[in-house]
Amino acid sequence: MHFHTLVLEGVFTATDDGGVRFHPLPAPTDEEVARVLATVATRVRRLLRRRGLEAEEGRDLPPDPLAEQSVALATVASASVQGRVALGARAGRRVLRLGRDPDAPWITSRGPRQAHLDGFDLHADVSAPAGDRARLEHLCRYLLRPPIAQERLALTPDGRVLVTLKAEWHDGTTHLLFEPLELLEKLAALTPRPRINLVVYHGVLAPHAARRELIVAYGSPEPEQLEPSAARRDEPATVSKDRRYWAWADLMRRAFEIDVLACPRCGGRMQLIATIEDPSVIRTILAYLGLPTEVPQPRPPPALGEG
Repeated sequence: MHFHTLVLEGVFTATDDGGVRFHPLPAPTDEEVARVLATVATRVRRLLRRRGLEAEEGRDLPPDPLAEQSVALATVASASVQGRVALGARAGRRVLRLGRDPDAPWITSRGPRQAHLDGFDLHADVSAPAGDRARLEHLCRYLLRPPIAQERLALTPDGRVLVTLKAEWHDGTTHLLFEPLELLEKLAALTPRPRINLVVYHGVLAPHAARRELIVAYGSPEPEQLEPSAARRDEPATVSKDRRYWAWADLMRRAFEIDVLACPRCGGRMQLIATIEDPSVIRTILAYLGLPTEVPQPRPPPALGEG
């Protein structure tokens, strides 16, 4: 299990005028990181014992709820956690690692503010300076990145898939080698289950926190006051520098680096003229452009065992 957490390096307090004030704190020490990790490990084990999920000698684990819904998916998830293959000719074997040194020592810490304890690992040495919005956005994008990047995938001459790791593992592993079916099962194990929130907010950033609106806007520039027009002198006009609402095209460009309004022919800017929903008009336009006008019928799913 792998979690990313973005925390405020300080605390907020309420002021007498109804506002908030931020008090920055120094970076945590190695001892404090180790103490946090020990607390997390103790509480996770306590939770597992309370729910009857901790393996003990002479006692079987309770039934897996996921197995009651899908035995195949539960098998794939269990194998992924153990670093093994669930399907295909290599079922039960470990994932192939390239560059691994079997005799490499177990490293408990590779740098400052990192601790390891009985399978639990905590790294807390990445930060964004106050007011550096570009660095903060870069850090947020890192936290929300997908589990695997397409540019790190390569097809070997024998038809297998080679995954290049961003950083070398503790044991020296630099690449993972999968059969196509093995890679698909790992991707299936990474697919979130229905009704699972991938991003959760806590504390003062939680959706129903009492002063969340003040805290989110803390440090933002005040909106500029504009001179009201002659026709509407009685209504103050404001324009905020903080762009809070984004058009769908801007969101596509920020999230996927796809500029949907760039003309593929000349590179100029396209403009949305109208949204057409009438099927007859849509067929007329497609026929004029020489494109298919009939909606393709979905193919039935292949039977079990078919390609």
